[in-house]
Amino acid sequence: MSAPVATPQPGGRPAPRTARGARTRARLLQAAEDVFADVGYPDASIVKITEQAGVGLGTFYVYFEGKKEIFDEVVRDLNHRVRAAMTAATADARTRIEAERAGFSAFFRFTADHPALYRIVRQAEFVSPEVMREHYTSILQGYEHGLTRAREAGQIAHLDPTVASWVLMGAGELIGMRWVLWEEQRTTYPDGVPPAVFEALMDIITQLLGADAEDRTTRSDTR
Repeated sequence: MSAPVATPQPGGRPAPRTARGARTRARLLQAAEDVFADVGYPDASIVKITEQAGVGLGTFYVYFEGKKEIFDEVVRDLNHRVRAAMTAATADARTRIEAERAGFSAFFRFTADHPALYRIVRQAEFVSPEVMREHYTSILQGYEHGLTRAREAGQIAHLDPTVASWVLMGAGELIGMRWVLWEEQRTTYPDGVPPAVFEALMDIITQLLGADAEDRTTRSDTR
């Protein structure tokens, strides 16, 4: 981050040239995430964001043109972090079902730690539909690639990887909304959601993908 040549950010603006600048930008993004999640885009303001970040109003404009741009960058930042968490979790998976288990667990854990992911992406439908589409499309691309490889390896049935990706993404989002976001008690479960719910979801995914019995990961008796 302290390299003399700045690289473009996803939104097209140059990255900060110094480590201090990168930290300031990250602080603004975290503050914006908190403000947009707490009060919503219409009631959020640059003043609220800078106060939350502990920086001057003028500093904001060094990194962002306005409220819409920082909102877009918050969506992209959340997207990058959740994909990174899922990628790291699935790196050692030997089969597609192992990858599904690890990936869904990482997703639910991330959403438990960052409920703003739900609130902000849903706001994007109205604030910035193009960035909302970018969010889902970037997740889809990796998912589709993984399912295609698993199909070619004979680990899953011969199904349409694009349709299957959307189905699985939708299941993960709604299960997470119901058992992570809506739960009044923020109990931390090993897989991010109640074990019985997680195993029921894995059963459905295994059947949906047509995975062979030997590809199923041994489960603990949690039901």
